Amino acid sequence: MASSRKKKTSSAPSARSKLKSFLKWTGGAVFALAIGVGGAAFWGWLSYTRPGPLSNNLDVVIPHGSYTTTLNTLQNAGVIPTDWWNSRIFLSAVVMTRQDGHIHAQELSFPAGASIKQTLWILRHGKPVLHKLTIPEGLTAWQIQALVQSTPLLTGDTPLPAEGTTLPQTYTFLRNSSRKELLTQMQAGMTQTLKSIWDKRDAGLPLSSPQDLLILASIIEKETAQAIERPSVARVFYNRLQTGMKLQTDPTVIYGLTQGKLPLDRPLTHSDLQVPSAYNTYMNAGLPPGPICSPGLASLEAAAHPAAGNMLYFVANGVGGHNFSATLSDHNHNVLLLRKQKTSH
Repeated sequence: MASSRKKKTSSAPSARSKLKSFLKWTGGAVFALAIGVGGAAFWGWLSYTRPGPLSNNLDVVIPHGSYTTTLNTLQNAGVIPTDWWNSRIFLSAVVMTRQDGHIHAQELSFPAGASIKQTLWILRHGKPVLHKLTIPEGLTAWQIQALVQSTPLLTGDTPLPAEGTTLPQTYTFLRNSSRKELLTQMQAGMTQTLKSIWDKRDAGLPLSSPQDLLILASIIEKETAQAIERPSVARVFYNRLQTGMKLQTDPTVIYGLTQGKLPLDRPLTHSDLQVPSAYNTYMNAGLPPGPICSPGLASLEAAAHPAAGNMLYFVANGVGGHNFSATLSDHNHNVLLLRKQKTSH
């Protein structure tokens, strides 16, 4: 007997074909995802390493705060682009490379075209920016105080140093350093330098202390701007001290009149030489009671190692230097030569 049932046929795909379709779809999705991730990684690395927008070298103060604070500071300075993508690259890179060290809050120098990678290295390993202040030779304590006080990027007030206690040279300092601490460093430099020079001075000099050497060096500093002449100027003063002559040096008289507060804005007069003062070496024998400026290294060395000779006088030669002589007659002759030179011009 023939069955009345008919064999069922289905138009639905088989389980195997469904699985094949699913795997095909997921494989394509995974491949697409891999391509997307790889592409993002490629562009991320490119953004991380390519030159940034900074057109010139720039010093930037990195403040204390979060990574976002640092990012905003760098973007405001033009070191890092301000778009969303580069912001995400920077913040992600900070986290992913944090094993390389901490970000430091300090003033740092960024070169033109610094990449995010290079910027992060500087944030972690860069040396802070050092600023410079030069103290010229021959300034008085008042002038040094005014110079330090007017120097930007320092904090606090500048105490008035004792005359001659500050070593003239170029100093470096960090932004927001204390003026008082910087001045203390300058004074420590003079103390150390003076001790070293005193310990190595020539034998037989008519000096009783390092302070005496400092006083004489300050006079030498004011008498000539030519380093080559300073040992000869020192010899003149030593010869006068040893023979009992008065030093008769104009810079000490000027210091007695001004106390180093302001330059004397006129030539020294004969009446000035009669003004009583402990610094008037026309009236008083020996060294004055203190330095009249901060002498530089060349003047300190000249005071410690004077030239040989019996000269007792010197006068300007009209061309920036001096003529030295051992006798008053020779000195008067040199003075006459200078006057003739002045009248001829």
